[in-house]
Order: sequence, then C-alpha cells, then structure tokens
Amino acid sequence: MKKSIFTLFFVTLVLFSDSFQVYAQEANKFFENSLSAFNSGDYDRAIVEATQAIRINPNYAEAYNNRGAAYSYKGDYDKAIADFTQVIRIDPNFVGAYNNRGTAYSYKSDHDKAIADFTQAIRIDPNNMAVYYNLATTYNNRGIIYYNKKNYDRAIDDFSQAIKFNPGIQIVYVNRSTAYHDKGEYDKAIADCTQAIRIDPNSILAYFWRAFSYDKKGEYDKAIADYTQAIRIDPNVAEVYNGRAFTYLNKGEYDKAITDVNQAIKLDPNYANAYRHRGFAYMQKGNFSQARADTNKALQFDPNNQKAKDLDAELRKMGY
Repeated sequence: MKKSIFTLFFVTLVLFSDSFQVYAQEANKFFENSLSAFNSGDYDRAIVEATQAIRINPNYAEAYNNRGAAYSYKGDYDKAIADFTQVIRIDPNFVGAYNNRGTAYSYKSDHDKAIADFTQAIRIDPNNMAVYYNLATTYNNRGIIYYNKKNYDRAIDDFSQAIKFNPGIQIVYVNRSTAYHDKGEYDKAIADCTQAIRIDPNSILAYFWRAFSYDKKGEYDKAIADYTQAIRIDPNVAEVYNGRAFTYLNKGEYDKAITDVNQAIKLDPNYANAYRHRGFAYMQKGNFSQARADTNKALQFDPNNQKAKDLDAELRKMGY
C-alpha cells in the first residue's frame, strides 16, 4: 500500500470534561449520568442527561460544559460553542470552557478565535499544560493553512509560536522545515528536521525532508544516508525511494536511480514523477525507447506535469 508524506500534519486537540459541586441533588444525578455517558462514548445520551440537569438548574455551568463537549465529539461545533459560551457567561473563570470553545473554533478552522480562547485560559491558569498544548496545536494548524497558501513567512511565524508554547511536538519542527525548505532556507530546514529527529528518532518525515534539503545543497551523500534511514524505518513509502532516486540522478548513478524508481512504482503504480525520473535515467543511459515509454506513462498519470512535458519535448527533438 502506498503511504504519502507530501502533507503537513494536523494535531488533535484535547477536550476537558470536569465535575464540580452542584447545588441541586436531582440536577447532580442527571449531570453524573451525563458524565458517565460521555466517558463511555455515548454522546447522544450525554446530551440528553445534561439537558435535563440544565432544565433543573439553568446556571449549571458544568452541565453546559459537558453537553458542549459531547456536541464537539459529535462534530456539532456550533452547538458546542453556544454551550461553552453559556458556561463562560455563568463563570468567566471556567478554564475548561475557554479550552473547549477554543478547540471547537479550531475544528471550524476559526483559528484566530481559538487562539484568543486558549490565551485567555492561560491567563486564568498559567500552569495548565493541556491548554498550552492546544494553543500550540492551533498555531500549528493555522500555520498549515498559511503554508498551503504559499504564505511561508506567516506559516513559519505560526509554527514558531507553536514551538514556543510546546517545544516537544516533533511534527511542528517538520512542518516549519518544509516552509523553510520551500523558501530556499535549507540550513534552517535541516536544523528543524534534526531537532525533530532528536524528539523522535523514527520520524520518517524528518529524515525525508532533511534529505531533500541536503540534496538541494548538493550534499548528496548526506541526502542518500537520510533517505536510506527512512527506508530502514519503513520500507513501504514510495516517495522516499523516489527521493533517493532523484539524488542518485543528481550524482549520475543512473542504475541505482532506476532500481529505486522500480521500487517506488511497485508501491505506487500511478506515480507520475517516478516514471519521469526513470525516463530521465534511461535517456541518460541511451535507452531512448524506454525513456519514451516512461515519459508517456508520466504524462498519462499527470498530464500537467511540467517536467514530464519538458522531458517529452527533449525526446521529440532527438526523434523519439
């Protein structure tokens, strides 16, 4: 099965569900039932029981909070936000409600409001590590949006904020490295990947992107070493074989490149760039008929692949 690594990764946030002293025994009974249902994953029942508690005690902040958390887990973020907002009206210092509302905003991709809520939660409780994690996660997720828009500076700013609030999430370093890489700041990209590897020595992504940056710097042996380590960790990722093949092409080691591309195509038979790389290797070896066949395959799977079009034009000039 093909595994793709050409994406940046979102991180899951944490929801709080807290129980505090309540004022009405009957409301408390419904609230406890709601908590029990929530903890067992029965979110519909959690909502019903919390609603009963709220009918008895309309100022029952914890019941609104638990119902909001259940709505969040069901993906009904607007209702969740309404409940968490009600909690905050009742108790403006309810840290869990700010955290939970921020989480709901984040899942709606309203990252500015999410960051505002997490920041307020930290003002109330500066030692709450779960909120720091969620704030870091939200900066990371907003950074990915900026990255996908090719706004690399804003992406780097957000990834840096994520690292400030939680320096232990290795994927954020990898994400920032991709932004540095695409800006051509390869040394910074390599440094971030190296830090990610310190946190998680089995991070295929970190080895892959560090190899890619080494290749761009012309440090081909270091690139090959990193691709090889990534393959040791997981030998089933087509992009890693293709990446190492590209570095072998840059070194002029065409047979090794072809061997790696063959493996990439075995893992992903529709991999246009792999066919393109193999076509280029065959062209360099003088096997023009095979180069033509691979170039046609590349364009079949990706008609808009400009580098495959360039290879096609070059072969046509040579009469193939």
